This record gives sequence, structure tokens and C-alpha cells, in this order.
Amino acid sequence: MSDRPAPATMHIGAVASRTGLSLRTLRHYDEVGLVRPSGRTDGGFRLYTERDVERLLVVRRMKPLGFTLEEMADLLEISDRLAAGDVDARLRERLAVYVETAGERRADLARKLAMADEFIAVLTAR
Repeated sequence: MSDRPAPATMHIGAVASRTGLSLRTLRHYDEVGLVRPSGRTDGGFRLYTERDVERLLVVRRMKPLGFTLEEMADLLEISDRLAAGDVDARLRERLAVYVETAGERRADLARKLAMADEFIAVLTAR
């Protein structure tokens, strides 16, 4: 038996508040295996840890950049393996592709935002 205390857990409503994700989205991520809660109560309610919340925040940050669920899952796997000390150079290469893709998509969003600002300025000037 371990002397370490069990990590603190929170119910799905608290996680939704912390992450800004809907209950439906959190349930969907669990069902598709993207981010599963670390445990369940005897009654079957999902229990999330701080680590689960951190993973959900990574996913939330990927959403506006248009990454697919499969890409999100791949990036979480890469992150987990790197955090565990895996030194496989292919992991770093895969991570670099995500960094490059995220940068390109962010630049595209910035261009769209600039166009939206111009449009608002045109409307405001009328």
C-alpha cells in the first residue's frame, strides 16, 4: 500500500467550470477516449484529477486551431511519452510538426481577425 494520498478529484460540473467546456463535450471526450476521467464514484459519476483538467485545457487550446480528435489524441500521447522521459527523436519530430501547424493556423486566424476588425471599422464608420 502506498503512503501517498490519492489525488484530489472533482466532478464533471466543476471541471466544466474550470475548463469552459460543456458537460456534453466532456462526456464525448470520455466516450471517444480522448480524455477519460481518472475515476468514477460508486454511482458511476466521473471523477477528474488536476492532471485530467490540464489535459482538457490542452485539448481546449487545440480546438480553435481546427485539430481533429485524432490529432489531439496523438499530441496528448506525444506529450505523455516525452514527459515520461521517452527520448525517441521521432516524437520530437512529430511534436515539431504540431508546433509548425499550430503556428500556421494561428497566423491564419490572426489574418481573419484583422479582416473582422476592418469590417467592424467599415460598419462603424457608416
